[in-house]
Amino acid sequence: MTRKILTTAAAAVALGTALVVAAPAGAATASGATDAPTVICDNYGLQAGLATKVCATVSGDSIEFTGHIGLAGPPSPGSPLPRPKQVEVVLTGSVAGGLTLGTTQQTLTFQSQPIVVEGVHGAVACGSTVHASFSVASAGWVAKPVSTDVPVNC
Repeated sequence: MTRKILTTAAAAVALGTALVVAAPAGAATASGATDAPTVICDNYGLQAGLATKVCATVSGDSIEFTGHIGLAGPPSPGSPLPRPKQVEVVLTGSVAGGLTLGTTQQTLTFQSQPIVVEGVHGAVACGSTVHASFSVASAGWVAKPVSTDVPVNC
C-alpha cells in the first residue's frame, strides 16, 4: 500500500513538473504582458560532419541571429574526444526585399564543446520577414547552409 501511494505521489509530482516545463516561453505573465523574446530555430543540418542550426531571437522590432555547432551524435563510450577541427563559418541575415542585416565570417576550432556564433542583428519594420543562413565548411567538406525565414510580428 505504501508503495502504491509513493508511486502515485511521484507521478503527480512528475506531471506537475511537466506542466510547468511545458509552459511556452512567450506565455503571458500575471499582468498579461508578453515581452519575453521569441526564439525560432530551424531543423538541424549536417555540415562538415557536425550538427548545425541557425536561430533567430525576436523581441519587438529587434532581431538577433545565432549559428550553433555541435557534435552530430554522442561519442562512443570509452572513445577519445574528437580531434580539433578548423571550420569556416558564415552567418548572414537579411530582410525580405534586400536589406542586409550583416554577415559574420570566422575561422573557429571545434573539438567537442558546442559553439554559438553571434554578431548579426538589427531593427526591422514590424510585419517584415527576415532570412538567416548559417554555413560551416572544413577541409574536405563543402558547406550546406541551414537557413530560416522568420516573420517579425510586433
